[in-house]
Amino acid sequence: MPVNYTVKATVVDLRLDTPRVTDRFYVDTNAWFWTVYSKLRLLPPSSDNKEKPEYPAYLKQVLSMGGQLHWCGLSLSELAHLIEGTEFKIFKQVNPTSLLTKAKEYRHNLASERANVVKEIKLVWSTIETMATCIPVAEINAASTTTALQNFEQLPVDGYDLFSIAAVKAAGVTQIISDDGDFCTVPGITLFTANQSAVKAAQAQSKIRRR
Repeated sequence: MPVNYTVKATVVDLRLDTPRVTDRFYVDTNAWFWTVYSKLRLLPPSSDNKEKPEYPAYLKQVLSMGGQLHWCGLSLSELAHLIEGTEFKIFKQVNPTSLLTKAKEYRHNLASERANVVKEIKLVWSTIETMATCIPVAEINAASTTTALQNFEQLPVDGYDLFSIAAVKAAGVTQIISDDGDFCTVPGITLFTANQSAVKAAQAQSKIRRR
């Protein structure tokens, strides 16, 4: 069943866009994942985590044009989770007779594999730090959690993204690169995406923009 997005952001199809020197983007976790994690090609083409080359290509263009890319600390937790899960899938593919069935078993029962996962995450993160700068995340306390819950009523996004959106807005960044169509429902931002469902919804609701 297709997702029925109510589009409140301005949406740009990044496949048709040329970055500008004045651009300042927050890069969502999924775009970083496809850009700096090198082992996705080891998974079958049908995998949910298959490569999406339009994002690495666009980020490269942004940097070559002199634009700015940003990350926030919350990205590390999501990225580490994605990489560990993918490393486990690759391990199972290479070792089909393994008795391990859960990521937690993989994390604790094979010290050498855990060391490889940590090494991979550290390598990926060091690459991100060379490409982009940090947007600080405000303190997550009782008040900010209450605000997040209030926003959760208004914004149909994943719980992780509530705090990222707050950090991005507090930093004055309005441009977001993501394949997550949920961001198209966030007012006050411009979503740069190759997510076809989000692009089609934006076109139908006159929220698409060509620069």
